[in-house]
Amino acid sequence: MPKKLGKPTDQRMAILRNQVTHLLWYGKIETTYARAKSVQSIAEKLITKAIRTFDDTVKVKKDRIDEKGKKYAVEVINDGPKKLAVRRRLMASLYDLQEQRGNGETATAFKMRTEDIAHPIIEKIFNEIAPKYAARAKELNQGGGYTRVLKLGARRGDAAELALIELV
Repeated sequence: MPKKLGKPTDQRMAILRNQVTHLLWYGKIETTYARAKSVQSIAEKLITKAIRTFDDTVKVKKDRIDEKGKKYAVEVINDGPKKLAVRRRLMASLYDLQEQRGNGETATAFKMRTEDIAHPIIEKIFNEIAPKYAARAKELNQGGGYTRVLKLGARRGDAAELALIELV
């Protein structure tokens, strides 16, 4: 049974959704120990779903028309049915973060880098996180264990037990 964390269900789910999103985007977050354990449970399940389906793709030929009205065929790689279902489930479970412009990156370079990315957090999960942990699972012959929770001690003020949760 999940911990209630002293919040009504809607607030608790919003907090956990936000923290899972930031954990997957930044790689680590600092929070209370009870929240970290709840975030760990949710994040592990989402990563496992992504690992099982990240390589489910289908090649499709599509007709495109250029400026002169001439048709030409383009081969496009689409998500397979299982990956699409997991992508939609991840989109429902996570908040949509916007890609940030890097230090020293020009506006045109940023636009070129992000023009075909509609949901950066979902793309990061399928293109970076899932392949990394799939290779790790193959190497170690085990699933799970994608996150680590480290206790940091008591917080000043209310003495709540703080923890650092990070992707391994």
